[in-house]
Amino acid sequence: MSDRNATKGTPNPLEVAPLAYENPDFLNSPDGRMLRIMAEYTEPMTRFRRERIQDTIVFFGSARFRALDVASHELELLDNTGSVQPAPEAEQPARAGEAETSELRHHRAEAAVEMARYYEDARTLARKLTEWSKNLPGRRHRFVITSGGGPGIMEAANRGAHEAGGKTIGLNIMLPFEQLPNPYITPALNLNFHYFFMRKYWFAYLAKALVVFPGGFGTLDEMFEVLTLDQTHKLSKPITIVIYGSSYWKNVIDLELLAEKGAIAVKDLDLFKFADTPEDAFAIIKEGLTRNHLAPEMERPRTEGPIPDEPEASAQELLGPDIAQTRPGRKG
Repeated sequence: MSDRNATKGTPNPLEVAPLAYENPDFLNSPDGRMLRIMAEYTEPMTRFRRERIQDTIVFFGSARFRALDVASHELELLDNTGSVQPAPEAEQPARAGEAETSELRHHRAEAAVEMARYYEDARTLARKLTEWSKNLPGRRHRFVITSGGGPGIMEAANRGAHEAGGKTIGLNIMLPFEQLPNPYITPALNLNFHYFFMRKYWFAYLAKALVVFPGGFGTLDEMFEVLTLDQTHKLSKPITIVIYGSSYWKNVIDLELLAEKGAIAVKDLDLFKFADTPEDAFAIIKEGLTRNHLAPEMERPRTEGPIPDEPEASAQELLGPDIAQTRPGRKG
């Protein structure tokens, strides 16, 4: 060995390199984006299989409004979609006993109570649908109430299903401001997404019915996306769409005008129905689900027992020893 090499000495031992799927620098980098997208497809699918979810009824609507008892007492609006912070004082409705309040604040106070009625209607409708669907035959849960997982109408939907003793799904989204899941979501079905398009995929993929309550930009976006998928026959199964609160929606958008001007076909108005009471909405949804999904299934022989209490087996459990179980990686 030359004197030159001897002076260099032996390099220090290296730490064990992290496995690629345990390397946060890679997973959170632009190069790891495809894996993150795939994870937001496969992880929810795994949960739905384990919890024996066959299909869903999706509720869309504003996150900003409170339950009737809260709105009547506090008349408080939330700051933003998904926020848990109140809106600024200047944007709040008038409260009882306040003097010299503006006409706008009085109008907001009336609107807060009106929109709280929609919260209670969503809660009632979700409860009625869950009570009905729990008694359907089969080995998987049918028509599970699903929401965006946040407050407002989303909370009302999950709350009604929870009160009926059913499973209920929350598909939350990470936002720049505070976004917390509501407490009525079934814990194993409390999901969180980074990518809006993957969240929208799971809204649409399992849905057999959609109820659109009054809302803002997000609700309009989600409603028209599903209507477009239905209009263009991109959904694999028929979907029943109910737009709830005709007086609200007919003031916000003029769908008949779209047909009158030729922007949509007249028959596209048949893609949805309006409802103004939980009873009417329940009847429309039940009829649509029965006609499109339950009646064809009942024509086939059924031998299933009740839905098992234990989770569905994983792929590893189903396929057995041919798939080697993944062992935890070595830690450096």
